[in-house]
Amino acid sequence: MKYAFIRDQCGRIPVRRLCRWLSVHPSGYYAWCNQSQSKRARENDRLTGLIKQFWLESGSVYGYRKVHADLCEHGESCSPNRVHRLMREAGLRAQIGYRRPRYRRGVVSVVAPNRLQRQFNEATVPDEVWVTDITYIRTLEGWLYLAVVLDLFSRRVVGWSMQSRMTRELALDALLMAVWQRRPTSTVMVHSDQGSQYTSHEWQSFLREHGLASSMSRRGNCYDNAVAESFFQLLKRERIRRRVYKTRQDARTDIFDYIELFYNSKRRHGFNNDLSPVEYEQRHQKWLDSV
Repeated sequence: MKYAFIRDQCGRIPVRRLCRWLSVHPSGYYAWCNQSQSKRARENDRLTGLIKQFWLESGSVYGYRKVHADLCEHGESCSPNRVHRLMREAGLRAQIGYRRPRYRRGVVSVVAPNRLQRQFNEATVPDEVWVTDITYIRTLEGWLYLAVVLDLFSRRVVGWSMQSRMTRELALDALLMAVWQRRPTSTVMVHSDQGSQYTSHEWQSFLREHGLASSMSRRGNCYDNAVAESFFQLLKRERIRRRVYKTRQDARTDIFDYIELFYNSKRRHGFNNDLSPVEYEQRHQKWLDSV
């Protein structure tokens, strides 16, 4: 312990003076400094270097179990507990989620009844019921907010919008995209929570102008909008938590890729008998044409 203290302080105080204060001989201190590391210490240093490499390659999200799996695949022989200890000593941690951004809730202006009543599986045709919600994505620039609109018939994302602020325009842009893409010919029920974006007069006016019927979850009850919540959990598990976004634009590009090029067109969905939302709708249309 004395030698370690001398090593830490020798940049400010002469070594010989420190040795005199601590009643040790300078030659003993220099001999301690020159002693070689043990074989175990050298092996730990080598393993720590590999651990940092695999951790960084994961986007700084892997925990010790996944890093241990990478080490084993690389041909290293060590226990998970050893990897856990070395990661803790090196200050390397898994990505286990992040705190919700704090924001003030607006005063409820217009509240619609809960017409959907959790009947998430009752839509028999496209554009009968849409659900919408907002989530947040962390980037090194700050928060990025994502609003989506999903069709309950196929679980397809029919509208989305991303902005740096959670405003009424964020929710309205997503709904406008859904209306523009789908062009519904009959009344669509649009189900949301009671967030200030959805209880605003602008939101309600937009619904009336486009022949849409409003439905809202009970206040503070996320299960009333479970399909939208489930999509966000899927998005974060399969894509967002595997990435570290430097900018909001990086996040926008990656989320667009997930929604349009993977989730809608390719990802198999259990609700759709393991068909993608796009394919499920196409087969439904073929069935209608054949009837």
